[in-house]
Amino acid sequence: MSSKRDKKATREEILDAAWELVAEKGAQVGMAEIAAIAGVSRQSVYLHFGNRGGLLMALLKRTDDRLGIREAFEAARATPTPAAKLDATLKVWFDFVAEILPVARDIIRLRATDKEAEAAWLDRMADLRSWMKLLVSDISDAGALRPHWQVESATDYLWAAASVQAWALLVEDSGWSPADASRTLRQSIADSLLLPPPA
Repeated sequence: MSSKRDKKATREEILDAAWELVAEKGAQVGMAEIAAIAGVSRQSVYLHFGNRGGLLMALLKRTDDRLGIREAFEAARATPTPAAKLDATLKVWFDFVAEILPVARDIIRLRATDKEAEAAWLDRMADLRSWMKLLVSDISDAGALRPHWQVESATDYLWAAASVQAWALLVEDSGWSPADASRTLRQSIADSLLLPPPA
């Protein structure tokens, strides 16, 4: 039992050290560098994660767990009205984006040339898109989705409009505050997807 706990602790320690290193130096850091920062052997990193792609995937999943994104999404989805549900979910997501941006930005940058970074990013984005499809289905089932949308196309739009890249363009490239970017994106997405409330 103690050995299992130690193994879990070591895995989490490696991921936490990797997060700090990737945030500081970029996602192209090597396994040896991560091992040195975590205080373990390079072999230990490979035993835990298999390869760099496995480590990047685990790193992003660990961040989901550490920041409680799934639980926060579940709580937002339980909000009673479609408008409140959409707004609460997007607020959770954009708060999360602000936390993950240093690492996410670099993984996005590497996608074109690094297959492991690409696989890790696509894995997490597939989970996000699945969650967004559930949200859009809830809105559609409640009769609150604008009639020109289908669930699939509305999910595509939501996924693109709420992307890390859209948020980063406003905050980093245009100098908006995170709060202003979140509020404006949430409002524009709601205006695009939701039927207006009855007068």
